[in-house]
Amino acid sequence: MKTVIGVKFKGGGKMYYFDPGEFDVKEGDGVIVETARGTEFGDVVAPPQELEDDKIVAPLKSVLRVATPHDREQRDKNRARESEAYAICMEKIQAHQLDMKLVDVEYTFNGSKVVFYFTADGRVDFRELVKDLASVFKTRIELRQIGVRDEAKMLGGLGSCGRPVCCKAFLSDFTPVSIKMAKEQNLSLSPTKISGICGRLMCCLKYEQDAYESMRKQMPRTGREVLTPDGSGTVLENNVITERTRVKVALNDGTFDVREYPFRELRVKNASSRPKLPDEEDTSVSTVEADALPLEAETALPSIAFGDDAPASKLKKAPKKQQKRRAPTNGQKEPKETASPEAPESAEPAGDRQERPDGAPARRRGSRGGRRRNRANRPAEDRQQVQSQEESGSSSKE
Repeated sequence: MKTVIGVKFKGGGKMYYFDPGEFDVKEGDGVIVETARGTEFGDVVAPPQELEDDKIVAPLKSVLRVATPHDREQRDKNRARESEAYAICMEKIQAHQLDMKLVDVEYTFNGSKVVFYFTADGRVDFRELVKDLASVFKTRIELRQIGVRDEAKMLGGLGSCGRPVCCKAFLSDFTPVSIKMAKEQNLSLSPTKISGICGRLMCCLKYEQDAYESMRKQMPRTGREVLTPDGSGTVLENNVITERTRVKVALNDGTFDVREYPFRELRVKNASSRPKLPDEEDTSVSTVEADALPLEAETALPSIAFGDDAPASKLKKAPKKQQKRRAPTNGQKEPKETASPEAPESAEPAGDRQERPDGAPARRRGSRGGRRRNRANRPAEDRQQVQSQEESGSSSKE
């Protein structure tokens, strides 16, 4: 917890917190504080109070001194010089033919810098303008481009309600406003009726948005069937301000009438409350019937078991791949053959034979073709060994 005071530098500006230190500061007093722009004169709008650390923007700067009558005279002189600087800057802008609108001029308290605020549709090259202004005022010059909302906040004015604009009176920050807010509040979507003097959507659309959203959640939606004191009907429209709902009611004589009711007197029809139709009856198997199913029906359901507890009947053994081997000749060991990636896998075992129509036994599938393809993929030493085995086998047959 820290003791702070609220200080404003302009009538409609934002309030900033400062540490009063050992000074006895009251509301309405003037103070001299150090800011990012330099030494400034501010008015105390909030008396000393205790605030938590998370609500204070660090670092918290302290008050230099309480304003004296001389400090107030200096501030009045700066305001008089601001009007003169405004007129000079307007002449320079017209001389350079720049597409920009000058809004306001502000002198720092010690006169070390002059800030010119302007609005423009795009980027403006004001380098020559800065040089001319610096030669006239003999001090540091700063040109700052602002938006149309900031322009309305600086200049002020009257809104469509007849009161001073909120941004000039009490608003410290601009909150986002969307056209969806105007739709939910049943306002006219004409730009002239929902726009402020700045040309943007009015900030006051945000004030009642939370109340509209909470009330719409409680009221029945349009097109929903509800029960009224006069019978069932369909919701046509909701009035959030009066908290009443227009309903198209079906009367007992078969006619329809449009009537308004407080939304708290209406009850929404639930789908579960009406009786089920014959085609909507539940046809699923009940728990008792599922327990009475035969064993075959239970085992037909897919089941997966893992680990040592899995029953042997549930596990399927993968068929072993039968490898084709040649019988050794002349007592020599058969060399190991590597499977060729090009050789297609046969659907039947290599040892099975098929009978020809004439009764002659058919050759084994892929016996020679597989060997020929395997020879091409073997190393040179293996091919020579297999070739010598084939030659010795043919000589023994002869």
